[in-house]
Amino acid sequence: MRDQTLLLGQTLSFAQNPFETSPDQAAVHNARGAVLIENGVILAVGNADEMRAAHPLVRQVDYADGLILAGFVDAHVHYPQTAIIASWGKRLIDWLNSYTFPEEMRFGERAYADEISARYLNLTANHGVTTMVSYCTIHPESVDAFFGHAQKRGQRVVAGKTCMDRNAPERLRDTPQSAYDDSKALINTWHGVDRLNYAITPRFSPTSTPEQLDALGQLWREHPDCLMQTHLSEQTDEIEWVHDLFPNARDYLDTYEQFGLLGEKGLYGHAIHLEPREKDRLREVGAGLIHCPTSNTFIGSGLFDMGGLMAEGQRVGLASDTGGGSSFSMLRTMAAAYEVAQLRHTPLHAAQLIWLATQGSARALHMEDKIGNLAPGMEADVIVLDLASTPDIAQRSVRADSFWEALFPTIMMGDDRAVRATWINGVDVTTSP
Repeated sequence: MRDQTLLLGQTLSFAQNPFETSPDQAAVHNARGAVLIENGVILAVGNADEMRAAHPLVRQVDYADGLILAGFVDAHVHYPQTAIIASWGKRLIDWLNSYTFPEEMRFGERAYADEISARYLNLTANHGVTTMVSYCTIHPESVDAFFGHAQKRGQRVVAGKTCMDRNAPERLRDTPQSAYDDSKALINTWHGVDRLNYAITPRFSPTSTPEQLDALGQLWREHPDCLMQTHLSEQTDEIEWVHDLFPNARDYLDTYEQFGLLGEKGLYGHAIHLEPREKDRLREVGAGLIHCPTSNTFIGSGLFDMGGLMAEGQRVGLASDTGGGSSFSMLRTMAAAYEVAQLRHTPLHAAQLIWLATQGSARALHMEDKIGNLAPGMEADVIVLDLASTPDIAQRSVRADSFWEALFPTIMMGDDRAVRATWINGVDVTTSP
């Protein structure tokens, strides 16, 4: 049975990477465009008048001058930290011990994991986030809850059981064998089911023994179609700790590489203080570096080198890092990325910021053929932005001389009020959660 919907408004899609060409060449903006959706898939994108004439009997949703674009892709989050977001600032290790670990202990209770999973997915849908890559806790129940709620919504998500067997409270430690066994069972249950994908998830090398890292490297070799996510070079004192724990490692990245945890489908969160060898190896294998700007500034980690890493040809995605990050909003995340880049003397264009939050993150996940763009054949995860959502933004955007100038105030000052609609898998979840 055909279930078609025609969305009308401004449209924005990408034909090329705006870090590799001019924004006007990379992006396709139609001031009066349309997107045809059928059964969760984008069938066509084009001119509104032509599309209406070609599909006169199709249900139409007219967003007037609302901007229709691909849903945001948040490439690094911790959904179990939803309730502790914006906790008073400390350095990374203190923050983990004071806030994160006590909260994560609660996720062995399935009812609590269900409650936070539903809350997190509701909050992020309000912010236009249609796909995310999440760390869960060591408890398989936390993974089952998250995937179960995402599956009910028809949502494309990536997640994995966090593995830790040292330097964490006893109630949050597993073992090399249980980490392998639990993760393998979860892969067999969830990976590739509907729109769900599994990520093998050692939290970071300080909380895993060499034996556990080796077991997870073996698991990844057995399931190379899975993603692998972890943290890398977030803070300088963390890096010193890694050197103390792994005295024979060449650098932080080597604590993963020597155990088979470096690869094309690896996602390495933060990646701020990288050594030349680490950058070379990450580029050689085509790994994803995930920029978490609100987290990096909130916890005082440092300034990600977007300009330098992009110039080297690295694969970069963008992320909120909930709840170390201080906002669920990818608009706020883009604004922070702009500010960090300014401090690095590399201003980012509005097209580059939107690309990072959509195609860039999808590319880091190796899902750019499925999500992150308005194009025929892509999955129908679509959002609509109001470019005059508040009086502050409206009074600035009305003076704009170009589309990009009209969009930029929403990137810098927008929040959930700017997200007029969120469609996930072809369903408007703003009215049908």
